[in-house]
Amino acid sequence: MTLLGYNIDCTYPVIPATQKKVINTINPHSYCVAKKDDKFQKALKEADILIPDGTGIVWAARMLKGKTISRITGADMHAYLLKKAQEHQLKVFYMGSSDETLFKIKERIQKEYPAISCGTYSPPYKAVFSEEDNQAMRDAINSFRPDILFVGMTAPKQEKWVHQNREELQANVICSIGAVFDFYAGTVERPGPFWQKLGLEWLPRLLREPKRLWHRNFISTPKFLFEVAFQKLVSD
Repeated sequence: MTLLGYNIDCTYPVIPATQKKVINTINPHSYCVAKKDDKFQKALKEADILIPDGTGIVWAARMLKGKTISRITGADMHAYLLKKAQEHQLKVFYMGSSDETLFKIKERIQKEYPAISCGTYSPPYKAVFSEEDNQAMRDAINSFRPDILFVGMTAPKQEKWVHQNREELQANVICSIGAVFDFYAGTVERPGPFWQKLGLEWLPRLLREPKRLWHRNFISTPKFLFEVAFQKLVSD
């Protein structure tokens, strides 16, 4: 479904994948950021699967298209891919975050999904990677040759990095999931099902991290709602 210039896909990929698939997520904040970042916008638009990770996208589909779609979060996609990896004894790789977080992820994988082979790599904390950094990251991934690659470096950095390096990455499924690394490792607690069902998962996160999240909730969300309302007005 085309929505606000993006092809939104509410399906999960077939696993094992026979062709390379890049999976990205879109929400009101990333939509607003992409309007000012051409490389990020291109990365989102050229993803093979772009899932609606945000109640605002679900609402926009209903307002502009008259369609009811299901929200699929990065955590939902992560859980689905791990389940399939377990069923088919696949290899997964986590690229991003700290060594401590990656250690906790690997420990949990070994406990919950013993049939999965898991590799990890923590890239340097930099705003911009050097070519040496990029090569080291690609080498770490390609030497492991994962079936599924999870990238967690926050948006839009992670999506742009995958888009830039896609052709050189030896992985069948590449999924950028940001905060899911911390949720799965347990270093950050994800808001529970009560908040998720209400579509208010953002509220506990905002209260916990106001400095980091205030812009997306008080600037990006109103901008997105205004744009959807405007598009609805001119289309009627």
